Amino acid sequence: MRSVTVSIDVPHTPEQVYEFLDVMAHHEEFTNHYLTNWRYSGPSRGIGSCATVTATLGGVETDVTIEVVEADAPRRIVERNVSAAGRRQAHGTYTIEPLPNGGSQVSFTYAWARAPLAERLLAPVVRAAMQRVNRVVMRRMAAELTRHVSAAGS
Repeated sequence: MRSVTVSIDVPHTPEQVYEFLDVMAHHEEFTNHYLTNWRYSGPSRGIGSCATVTATLGGVETDVTIEVVEADAPRRIVERNVSAAGRRQAHGTYTIEPLPNGGSQVSFTYAWARAPLAERLLAPVVRAAMQRVNRVVMRRMAAELTRHVSAAGS
């Protein structure tokens, strides 16, 4: 299946964005509209940081294990996602690029390495649903990031 990418511009430096996204628990704050029941393991940040969550998408619930497998501060974080008893494997990649006039563009790409047959057959529908939910994720991430940066600066 082809990957899905969504992006948003934020008024924060790449370092501020990376610092926020590097902490696994922060992801719960902006994804809890469809990822619930967060259980953490490993370090709180960086490679090896891990969470198991319950994903609800299209009325279907499944547990997903999310683990940070690559980190390149302040530019990129790669997470490995495994669900559906291993039949679904994917990578979620956050890319942070500085904008010419300040701030950053934050992109998130969800790329399937393996997907159950039903999802492959319904690929356009599955991709559209993932794109919709991840657009919401990015808007919520931008709002939480602003709150986090404001609180840190107080």
